[in-house]
Amino acid sequence: MFASIRGTKIYFDIEGPGLVPDGPVMRERPVAFILHGGPGGDHSGFKPSFSPLAQRMQLVYVDHRGQGRSQKGDPEGYTLDENVEDLEALRQYLGVEKFVSMGTSYGGMVSMAHAARYPDSVSHLVAIVTAAHGGFMQAAQKIIAERGTPEQQRVCGMLWDGTLDTVEKLKHYYAVMGPLYSVSAQDPAAGADARARTLHEPAALNRAFRPDGFLRDYDIRAELKAITAKTLILAGRHDWICPPEFSEEIHRLIPGSELRIFERSSHSIRADEPEALLDAIKGFLVY
Repeated sequence: MFASIRGTKIYFDIEGPGLVPDGPVMRERPVAFILHGGPGGDHSGFKPSFSPLAQRMQLVYVDHRGQGRSQKGDPEGYTLDENVEDLEALRQYLGVEKFVSMGTSYGGMVSMAHAARYPDSVSHLVAIVTAAHGGFMQAAQKIIAERGTPEQQRVCGMLWDGTLDTVEKLKHYYAVMGPLYSVSAQDPAAGADARARTLHEPAALNRAFRPDGFLRDYDIRAELKAITAKTLILAGRHDWICPPEFSEEIHRLIPGSELRIFERSSHSIRADEPEALLDAIKGFLVY
C-alpha cells in the first residue's frame, strides 16, 4: 500500500488487525510503526521475525522515501529530517493518534528524532542497535581496523567513501560483513535468502555515509530530553557499527528509559537472540 504524502509515495504494509473481538465489544489494539535501517534497505528483514508481535498489536512496516518499494526521487532528499517528517505525515494519513515507534539501526535514529520533535505522537519508543550522533562511524572504523579481515576492511572503505554505488556492490558488502553483523552468521551462505529479498538502494546509503553525507554531522543528543514516550533501548554486546556504549549514552539522555544489552548478539539481535528480543519487546509493551 502507498501513502501519497509530502510530494512522494511511501510504501507501508500492515500485519495484524486493529480491532479484535473481546466478549461483547471490539477492542482496539495499539499500532506500531516498524522502521528499517541502512539507509538503503527496506522493511523485508523484519518478516517473519517480528510477526509474533502482531498477536498483540497492529504492525505497520514502512519503507523510507526512495527506498524499498517507496517512490524514488532526488537522492539529495534522502535525509533523516525528511524521514522524520514523512513518519509524522504517515501517522496523520493513517489517522493514528499515538503509535509505538520501533526503529532499528538507522530506523532507530529516525524514531528517536521523531519522538523528540513530535512527543505527542508517540506512546512508546523502542530504539534498537542505534546511536544518537555520527561518532558511531569513528568507533566502527576502529573496530574494523582491529577485527576486520582484509576484504571486510576493503568494503567498509567503500562504505565510508560513498562508493557502494551499485546493488551488486551493496549485496557483496552485506555478504562479506555478515559475520560481523551477526554473531551466529559465521556461515557465508547464512542470510542469503534475506539478502536476496531485500530491495537495496545504494543512493540512499551513500547519501548518508559519503564524506559529505548527512550522518557525518548527525547529532540529536540535545533533543533526546524532549522525548516523553516510555522508552526501551536494546543493544548487542558485540555490535561493530553501533557499539553498546552508544545505547548506554542514549539511556543516560532519555529520562526514565530502560536499557538492555544482549550479551550474545551483534548488530542483528533478530538473528542472534530472536526469542529474547521478542520477549523483551513484549514485556515492555504491556497494555
